[in-house]
Order: sequence, then C-alpha cells, then structure tokens
Amino acid sequence: MTQPFRSFVVFAEMRTGSNLLEATLNGVKRVTCFGEAFNPYMMGWPDKDELKGITMAERDADPHRLLAAIFDKPNHLPGFRYFHDHDPRVFDAIIEDRACAKIILTRNPVDSYVSTALARATNQWKLNETETPIPAAIRFDGAEFRQVTGAVEEFQLKVMHRLQVTGQAGFWLGYEDLRDAEVMTGLLHWLGRTDLKRVEPASDQVPQNPRELSEKVENFDEMQAELARLDPFMLRKIPNFEPRKGPAVPSFLGAEAGKGLIFMPVKGGPTGPVGDWLRRMGEVTGDFNQNSLRQWKRQHVGHRSFTVLRHPLLRAWAAFESLIGGRNAELRQLMRQIHRVALPPDEALDALDQGRKAELFAAFLDFLRRNLNGQTTLPTYPGWASQSEVLAGFARFGSPDMLLRESELPRDLSWLAASAGIRAPADFPDPEPFPAFLNEQELRGAAKKAYLRDYVAFGFGGQP
Repeated sequence: MTQPFRSFVVFAEMRTGSNLLEATLNGVKRVTCFGEAFNPYMMGWPDKDELKGITMAERDADPHRLLAAIFDKPNHLPGFRYFHDHDPRVFDAIIEDRACAKIILTRNPVDSYVSTALARATNQWKLNETETPIPAAIRFDGAEFRQVTGAVEEFQLKVMHRLQVTGQAGFWLGYEDLRDAEVMTGLLHWLGRTDLKRVEPASDQVPQNPRELSEKVENFDEMQAELARLDPFMLRKIPNFEPRKGPAVPSFLGAEAGKGLIFMPVKGGPTGPVGDWLRRMGEVTGDFNQNSLRQWKRQHVGHRSFTVLRHPLLRAWAAFESLIGGRNAELRQLMRQIHRVALPPDEALDALDQGRKAELFAAFLDFLRRNLNGQTTLPTYPGWASQSEVLAGFARFGSPDMLLRESELPRDLSWLAASAGIRAPADFPDPEPFPAFLNEQELRGAAKKAYLRDYVAFGFGGQP
C-alpha cells in the first residue's frame, strides 16, 4: 500500500526552472515550498538569514532541526528545493522518508549552463513581464562545463539509484513541462491534491533569454566543437555488470617494520611472496576487522598502505591453476557441464600437456568474459574478479596509498619501505616463471576481452 505524501523535495539545479515550479506550488493553498532551505550560502532565498525561526548558524550546527521544522506543518504539504551542492547531511533523511515526495526537475545541460553564466554576468536571476532583460553574451568554457555537468550527472544517478533500492518512484519533470497546466495538474494530483481540478503555472515569471544559443554565446563555434568531443550516449563506455566487492579487510596484513606497512592483497596476485617479504622484516598481524584496523592505524602514525597489481593474463592463469589444482571438484564439474570449459576428469588433470592446457585456458578466459559481464549463474569469485572492482571495494573502507606493479616490485618495494622509515628492507625474490605459451596472441586477446576495464584503467600492455 502507498501512503499519502506529507512533504516533498524538488531535486533540481541552477537554471532548471525551479523558481517557476516553486511559484506554481506556492500558488496552491496548503502547499508551501521553502526555497533552497539547505543552500550553504543562504536560508531559502537570497538575503535571508532565518527560516522557520532558525538562523543560518543554527541550521549549520544541526540541519535536521530545520528539516523537522519545515516538515512540521499539519494539514499542509511543505517542501523545499535541493541541489547537488546543498548540505549533504540531510540527503539520507530525505531520500529514506517515504512520506516525502520526490520531484526531479531537469533541463538540457547546455541551456542550463548558458543561462547560469548569463545570470551571473548580469546579476538578473528572475524576470517578470514588467522588467527588461539585460542583453549579454557569455564565453563557453569547456572545462567548466564538463566539471559542472559531471557533478550534476553524478548526483542525478545517485538520486535514481537510491530511489530504486528503496522501492520509491519520483515525479520527473523537464524544463519545458513547467508551463504546461496539464502536467502541473498531474503533479499536484500525484502529490495527493486530487481536490484540484486544474493547476495553472505561475504567471509572474517569464523566460529571461528566449534567444538562440548562437546569440547568447560569443564563441558559439568553439562550443559546438567542444560538445562534439563529448560522448553523451556513452558510446565509449566499457560495460560493467560485475557485482560490487566489499573492502575485504580480514585479508589485510599489518607489518610492524618501520612506521608500519599495510598490505591490501588482491586475491590471485603475488600475496605469498609479498607476505613473506614483510615477515622477513618483523612481526606481521592479520585477521583484522574494520575496527581493529582503525586502531592499528591510529597506533602507527606515518604508516603506508599498498596493494600490488598483477597483469590480467597472469592473474587469469593463477585462477585457472587454482581451478584445476584445488579441491573444488563441484566447480570443475559445473565448468564441464554448463560453462563450456571441457576439463578432463579430475584424475587426468595432472597429466595435461602444455598444448592441452593452452586450449582449456582459452576456454576459461571466454568463461571469465561472460562471468564478469553477468552472463553466468556463478558468482564472480575474488580470485578472478577485475582488479578495478576489487580496488573499488577497498575504497569503501580506505584506498591504498600506493598501487604497485608485480613486474616492478624489486624496485618499488624498496621505495615503499623507505617512505615508511624502513632503512634496510629485505630483498624481494625473483618472480616464479609463467608458461611461455601465455604470450600467444590468441590468449592475450582473450584476456583483454575479459578484463578490458583493467587494461584501460591501469594501462596494461598486451604482453604480460
């Protein structure tokens, strides 16, 4: 069952028409929009330093106090406008309140950017029919446009995702909808005001710059060229259907050498040799939880944390060797029956020659491609998950100070040790050799198809 809305929020941005929408809402009895209530620079509207009896200082000390005051309006539908750069401390409370209606207002980002720049240049933020617009033109700044639209897009995706995971629906509006009486009526009916037969848009505001963009932008040709370089449909985006990973804190190792080192291992990488290197320099602690690791960090001022990246082809080979040499007989049977990796019976695995291993490994790489794209029923195990996603999981607790490469460990570990105050670091052993057939073009291409995100993110070359 749905419950009636008791409040609302308008998720919008500068120059999307939110002033006009607010005026329309405030023209309806028993509906009040309290402006940009959580704008860090004002209290609802310009030149106001108080709202609902709460000062700006009081709001900044406890924003939830103002949120409660706004929503405490019996027999009324109160709300406010909230932009991506408004006080983030109230976002969770807003989004999780099912009785708070979510209205999402958007506008063409180029129009919004140009309108904002013109308003700043003229200091004319609203216009009624008795006022004269100040003529002006602005210069389009490509870097600024990308930064602004990137922040707005990130926020809109955050809102959409949180609505999805909480099972809520928003009312989506475009700038062009704001002068449509039928849409405004539908909005108020959705908010629960079905007693209203028709809602007319506010008429006390008029469009400020109803000119063509070419008249409002001095470097219009330059702007067109810049926009042509963008990829609004994300045609170049690498698909990512891989499940999110957690921070994997229990796998971390804390070394007492020097000011302290935290090794954040990526499963399938050179965890054993790096752990041995740490132990040769002193005591090593493991089996952390998030609380105990925070305590360890507090006690080791000046510590350094690091992880080691392995070439995706070599990491896939390590996962394949673990598959055919481990105790996971059920997983091997699934590979044979369902996932197109024609492994021989377990008793014959030890007798595989190099040629047969290469064939089976090629099939395994094809399975990895499908698994990482969410096309198999098997979960994405940490030992073959993309390193990009593993690092994203680390970041949910804390990102490592340094990303080292397995191929450069003898050099980089010495530098890492020196940064942690270790004067005489242990020597790092030479890496164990991998089969020569891994350098075959077919296998290199299959690995890149499976781990394209890692190749792009970390600059891996074709050869391991």
